[in-house]
Amino acid sequence: MVLPVILFIVAVLLVFLVLWEAFETIVFPRRVTRRIRLTRFFFGMTWSGWKQIARFLPESRRENMLSIYGPLSLLVWLILWAFLLIASFGLLRWGWAAGKLGLGACLYSSGSIFFTLGLGGQRSLSAFLRFVCVVEAGTGLGFLAIVIGYLPALNQSFSRREVNIALLDSRAGSPPTAEEMLRRHSDEYGMDSIRQLLHEWERWSSELLESHLSYPVLAYFRSQHDNQSWLASLTCVLDAGAFVMVGLEGACTHQAQLTFAMARHTVVDLCLIFGLRPVSNSRDRLPPETLAGMRAGLVEAGLRPRGDKEADLKLSELRSLYEPYLFALSEHFGLGLPNWRPDPEAADNWQISEWRQGAGGRGHF
Repeated sequence: MVLPVILFIVAVLLVFLVLWEAFETIVFPRRVTRRIRLTRFFFGMTWSGWKQIARFLPESRRENMLSIYGPLSLLVWLILWAFLLIASFGLLRWGWAAGKLGLGACLYSSGSIFFTLGLGGQRSLSAFLRFVCVVEAGTGLGFLAIVIGYLPALNQSFSRREVNIALLDSRAGSPPTAEEMLRRHSDEYGMDSIRQLLHEWERWSSELLESHLSYPVLAYFRSQHDNQSWLASLTCVLDAGAFVMVGLEGACTHQAQLTFAMARHTVVDLCLIFGLRPVSNSRDRLPPETLAGMRAGLVEAGLRPRGDKEADLKLSELRSLYEPYLFALSEHFGLGLPNWRPDPEAADNWQISEWRQGAGGRGHF
């Protein structure tokens, strides 16, 4: 008699736990600070294993392997939720009946009720078990309704994120870099263009934080092109904002400060969401010779960057505010960080043709 009672209590607790996890993950729009969570454990374990498997693949196939994880893990997690609810209600029914009903029959009945298919052949039920059937049927309908509403919202957030990332291709190169972003906005209306661009990416950083706070699984959804990602775009925005803050004659320093603050807030909160600590990387993304070359390239494009020792020190201080968080996100998600300067041999994605004809597969504008 003790075992059925224990199973009944465990089943009730498991039902509550799964429903609360679903509420926090799908419905609740705030960051959950509780460290022990089924969702965090599931994605942490499966993502670590998935990355380990991907490391054994050739580099050409590794990115495709990693891109599958986001959509696949989401479907598996939803199926696992449904399975846990069905198993919990089945154990609850079996524990209440004190073993008079077979475990297999209780699980089958639970599954058929959860998906509102019927009572699974069981007719003689007590009043309490009939009440459980009604609760489970309502839970199943509510769960399916939430999933049906969750997937379109997730896809819309992903599409909004990727639209802006795609726009950055012609504005900052592939992958995007701070030098290329500033250089491509160096026409006669360049300073206004840079201010407008930083304003747009301040909003994009805010939307990225909001969407990935509400739907953390979005961070595992990778972009269409291997040389583009939400992390690379965010890095480019932070680099450009920091450089303008240090000093670019005629540029709007105030807008650069606003964009930098929002983008830095985003990377810090994303590290908090995924439980990541800042990483001190030995690789210097902007050694002195690269910085000097960047300034020379911008001067050649008609811009006037500040280049004294005080500017170098301020830029180094600004970089220390966000680069450790970028390194942590890069290491966790397996996403590369762009350089400050573009690769001279790299072509933008819009210049590359899938047919691979003509001049090395590059299209001509």
